[in-house]
Amino acid sequence: MWLWLIVISAVLLGFYDVAKKQALKHNDVLWILVCATALTTLFLSPFLKAGPASDHLRLLLKAVLVSLSWVSGLIAMKTLPLTTVSTIKASRPMFVVLFSILLFGERLSLLQWVGVLLVLAALYLLSVSSRKEGIHFTRSKGIAWMVLSVFTGVASALYDKVLLKGMEPLFVQSWSNLYITIILAIMLIVKRLRSKESFSSLHWDWRLVLIAVLITLADAAYFFALRQEGAMLSVISMIRRSSVLIPFIFGAIVYKENNIRDKAWDLGILLAGIALLLFAS
Repeated sequence: MWLWLIVISAVLLGFYDVAKKQALKHNDVLWILVCATALTTLFLSPFLKAGPASDHLRLLLKAVLVSLSWVSGLIAMKTLPLTTVSTIKASRPMFVVLFSILLFGERLSLLQWVGVLLVLAALYLLSVSSRKEGIHFTRSKGIAWMVLSVFTGVASALYDKVLLKGMEPLFVQSWSNLYITIILAIMLIVKRLRSKESFSSLHWDWRLVLIAVLITLADAAYFFALRQEGAMLSVISMIRRSSVLIPFIFGAIVYKENNIRDKAWDLGILLAGIALLLFAS
């Protein structure tokens, strides 16, 4: 059952990334995130039940990690081609697997090392492909933001496994979204006041509702999958991150981005490396 839930989550997450990219054409990064998380919190408000203060402190830490991952990811998405962002995001399960192994004191097998090397090779090849578009991995701010997004996302995924050992999925999802909304709203207000920008420049977009619905359903499926008996974080991360195929295809067909053939090979090698890590684990 948890496998089907995570497949559903991956599909919804793919369309969520596409909707975010479309919304970025008309609005500020923080405004999109604040609206989406506020709507998500509204959808989940019936599940905002009281809980111990220690649980809320732990969820606040998760909210900080998620906020950093989302903000940095959207900044990167605004400056980089969707196909480049999708391929880099696909590397996240490798780091989840690696840290899962390290946290439990296990050693990498030969096949696991081959998988890691394939992922690293794919990222290097992507950096070579991206130079044709004037994107240098060592100097690009967009790449730096994307790296921050990946590692805070990995930390959040590992932390989820810990949280769900003692909390209900909807309790985690509802309160996390409330705290994320508060953090992002504070960031938006501070940013606007410091830059002296008018709040009237922020526009309502129907895609914000779509983004909220997609992420609410995708996260609910993910949390329920992670909570089930026998669910493996490495497998879940691998399947969920396959969602990058949807924005990659969208970027290739709709945006007609450059170097699609090279990036497709890079993504294929990267997914092969992740699959090998999954098989070896």
